[in-house]
Amino acid sequence: MALRRVHRAMTQDITKLIVRVSMKDRAAFDALYRATSAKLFGVCLRIVNNRGESEEALQEIFIKIWTKADRFAVSDLSPMSWLIAIARNHAIDVIRARKPAATDIVAALDVADPAPGPEALTVAGGERERIYGCLGELETDRAAAVRGAYIEGDSYTELAERFDVPLNTMRTWLRRSLMKLKECLER
Repeated sequence: MALRRVHRAMTQDITKLIVRVSMKDRAAFDALYRATSAKLFGVCLRIVNNRGESEEALQEIFIKIWTKADRFAVSDLSPMSWLIAIARNHAIDVIRARKPAATDIVAALDVADPAPGPEALTVAGGERERIYGCLGELETDRAAAVRGAYIEGDSYTELAERFDVPLNTMRTWLRRSLMKLKECLER
């Protein structure tokens, strides 16, 4: 209950700051920056994945907030949602604006083909047969769970629901199955 009151008070404070910023109140803008910049920087960093670009984006975001604060009242969003939407949209624009690095065609001639060669394909084929052979030694449902988790990318929760077992049971199945696979592959 107390946490909800604190959240509501903080939301009201940010709303008041945005309204004051819309009237070009520099002190309110400074307070808004101090109150929200860390959160908005985190949003940028998560999307842009580059600290320098995120810092630049944050500056541009606050310029947008300064110029568009009068639009907040008609947005029907909570103040943080409105600020985060501005940050998110700008960060996505930063990513879209990135230009692929130009490469010299001569330099491209020296690039090795990343595809495996015939020898690597033969070795991989043998390893695949060994892995599938070891999977065949597991109980049917355990092998299916291992395939689901490690080949198809299913989550533990999805697998637990599919096999109608508790989540911790699924974790145990997978851990024990991996240990058996390891033993089999080391033989």
